[in-house]
Amino acid sequence: MKSITRPVIALLTIVVLLMGLPAMGATPEPISLPTDNDHLYRGGGAPFYMFVHRNFEGQASRPWTAGKYGFVRNLKRTKDGLIGTKFHEGIDIKPMKRDRSGKPLDDVLAIASGVIAYANTSSKRSNYGKYVVVEHLWDCGPVYSLYAHLSDIKVNVGQKISQGQSIGKLGYTGVGLSRERAHLHLELNLLLSTRFPVWHDKHFTSKNYHGKHNGINMVGLDIAEFYMAQQRKQSLTLPDFINSTPAHYKVTVPRQGPLEILTRYPWLARGDHQSRTPSWEISFSASGFPLAINPSNRTVTAPCISSIRKCRSRHEYRTKGFVSGTGGRATLSQTGTRFIELLTGNF
Repeated sequence: MKSITRPVIALLTIVVLLMGLPAMGATPEPISLPTDNDHLYRGGGAPFYMFVHRNFEGQASRPWTAGKYGFVRNLKRTKDGLIGTKFHEGIDIKPMKRDRSGKPLDDVLAIASGVIAYANTSSKRSNYGKYVVVEHLWDCGPVYSLYAHLSDIKVNVGQKISQGQSIGKLGYTGVGLSRERAHLHLELNLLLSTRFPVWHDKHFTSKNYHGKHNGINMVGLDIAEFYMAQQRKQSLTLPDFINSTPAHYKVTVPRQGPLEILTRYPWLARGDHQSRTPSWEISFSASGFPLAINPSNRTVTAPCISSIRKCRSRHEYRTKGFVSGTGGRATLSQTGTRFIELLTGNF
């Protein structure tokens, strides 16, 4: 048996050490909670979620459920029963500490390591109030956590930040908030388009102060459910989590070149993308979160609904107003058409 030389041993040692390191852009650990409020892992409910003041059919209430992710606000009686018609993109987390005047004292912490992509220091320029966006370069592509209604921001754009590092203080900046309802609004998002400012200027006369980190340009997943899913399985990836989300509707769009979103999130691709087809079929959750992009042999001249989950009430109630119609009949609304423009880059 030949002896192994020292240079070979040294090389093997380096290889073994490198194999133990996380890959560039990998998720180093599961996301952590952004404040000391850990009641999510102990049943959630009123101790975790901030309530909203509601007056429905003459009855005043303070439901904590309106602080959850999903269609949890603006109740309406429909042929399908009582449903929420206003979508809430993230979760509203209650403070744990207040001073004698009721001012919240909680630190807001990064849920994972990343880079400060954006910090809005003006409470008047967004419904989010003062907010921070952190970019996380994970294996699945860039993911963005958003922390809103802050009273104070402690970080600067471009700054590297570690998981658990303080970003600012929980507060109540933004439209319609009071000291009583101070909370952290937390989101975990994908970015729709790097060309968002161009799209915004085409459709709005108002000034876009936030560049591509405007909330309209980000689609949020159910972060509370993602926390719980990672508790059950720490190795769970974000694509695996999203793949478990059922499609609510699908849109077929003309194929006019590569889709920018697939360069960031190639795991959205399904089927053979190398073969030339006349269109794409994009699957969405009810909130408009893109779930999958398939090549399609259908020829269309404009985006159109190719399937939708049937209901007896109006589709707009369940799709953020992106889809019009009832039952099995559905069309994209003007808002929905603009959204598809942004996602596909056809503007």
